[in-house]
Amino acid sequence: MDKNSDLENALKKCAVGFDTSETVEEFAVQDGELKLVKRKVTRRDIPPDIKAVKMLLDGRRDGDLSDEELIAEREKLMKMLKEEDFD
Repeated sequence: MDKNSDLENALKKCAVGFDTSETVEEFAVQDGELKLVKRKVTRRDIPPDIKAVKMLLDGRRDGDLSDEELIAEREKLMKMLKEEDFD
Protein backbone atom coordinates (compact mmCIF):
# COMPACT_ATOMS: atom_id res chain seq x y z
CA MET A 1 0.00 0.00 0.00
CA ASP A 2 1.20 3.52 -0.69
CA LYS A 3 1.04 6.42 1.73
CA ASN A 4 -1.85 8.11 -0.09
CA SER A 5 -4.11 5.07 0.21
CA ASP A 6 -3.07 4.65 3.88
CA LEU A 7 -4.03 8.26 4.51
CA GLU A 8 -7.32 7.90 2.63
CA ASN A 9 -8.19 4.73 4.59
CA ALA A 10 -7.43 6.48 7.89
CA LEU A 11 -9.57 9.42 6.84
CA LYS A 12 -12.45 7.11 5.90
CA LYS A 13 -12.15 5.37 9.27
CA CYS A 14 -12.42 8.73 11.05
CA ALA A 15 -15.32 9.79 8.84
CA VAL A 16 -17.49 6.79 9.75
CA GLY A 17 -16.31 6.36 13.35
CA PHE A 18 -14.70 3.33 14.92
CA ASP A 19 -14.19 1.33 18.11
CA THR A 20 -10.83 1.15 19.82
CA SER A 21 -9.36 -0.39 22.93
CA GLU A 22 -6.42 0.51 25.09
CA THR A 23 -4.62 -1.90 27.41
CA VAL A 24 -2.70 -0.63 30.42
CA GLU A 25 -0.57 -3.13 32.30
CA GLU A 26 1.11 -2.64 35.67
CA PHE A 27 4.08 -4.76 36.68
CA ALA A 28 5.75 -5.21 40.05
CA VAL A 29 8.86 -7.00 41.20
CA GLN A 30 7.92 -10.14 43.13
CA ASP A 31 10.50 -12.70 44.15
CA GLY A 32 13.09 -10.91 42.02
CA GLU A 33 10.99 -11.12 38.84
CA LEU A 34 8.67 -8.73 37.07
CA LYS A 35 5.12 -9.99 37.31
CA LEU A 36 1.91 -8.60 35.88
CA VAL A 37 -0.20 -7.37 38.79
CA LYS A 38 -2.93 -5.43 37.00
CA ARG A 39 -4.31 -5.22 33.47
CA LYS A 40 -6.97 -2.70 32.50
CA VAL A 41 -8.64 -2.77 29.08
CA THR A 42 -10.64 0.30 28.12
CA ARG A 43 -12.91 0.21 25.08
CA ARG A 44 -14.08 3.42 23.45
CA ASP A 45 -16.45 4.27 20.65
CA ILE A 46 -15.05 7.09 18.53
CA PRO A 47 -17.95 8.91 16.81
CA PRO A 48 -17.83 9.99 13.16
CA ASP A 49 -15.77 13.12 12.54
CA ILE A 50 -17.56 15.74 10.44
CA LYS A 51 -14.27 17.36 9.39
CA ALA A 52 -13.08 14.03 7.97
CA VAL A 53 -16.37 13.66 6.07
CA LYS A 54 -15.95 17.17 4.64
CA MET A 55 -12.37 16.45 3.60
CA LEU A 56 -13.46 13.28 1.80
CA LEU A 57 -16.29 15.05 0.01
CA ASP A 58 -14.13 18.05 -0.92
CA GLY A 59 -11.46 15.71 -2.25
CA ARG A 60 -13.81 14.08 -4.71
CA ARG A 61 -13.37 15.01 -8.33
CA ASP A 62 -16.39 15.61 -10.55
CA GLY A 63 -15.68 12.37 -12.38
CA ASP A 64 -15.95 10.34 -9.17
CA LEU A 65 -19.75 10.52 -9.14
CA SER A 66 -21.84 8.41 -11.46
CA ASP A 67 -24.69 9.93 -13.46
CA GLU A 68 -27.19 8.33 -11.09
CA GLU A 69 -25.42 9.82 -8.05
CA LEU A 70 -25.35 13.26 -9.65
CA ILE A 71 -29.08 13.08 -10.46
CA ALA A 72 -29.90 11.91 -6.93
CA GLU A 73 -27.81 14.72 -5.42
CA ARG A 74 -29.50 17.27 -7.68
CA GLU A 75 -32.95 16.01 -6.70
CA LYS A 76 -32.04 16.11 -3.02
CA LEU A 77 -30.82 19.70 -3.32
CA MET A 78 -33.88 20.76 -5.30
CA LYS A 79 -36.15 19.25 -2.65
CA MET A 80 -34.24 21.10 0.07
CA LEU A 81 -34.60 24.38 -1.84
CA LYS A 82 -38.36 23.86 -2.26
CA GLU A 83 -38.78 23.14 1.45
CA GLU A 84 -36.74 26.21 2.44
CA ASP A 85 -38.82 29.17 3.63
CA PHE A 86 -37.55 32.30 1.85
CA ASP A 87 -39.86 34.80 3.58
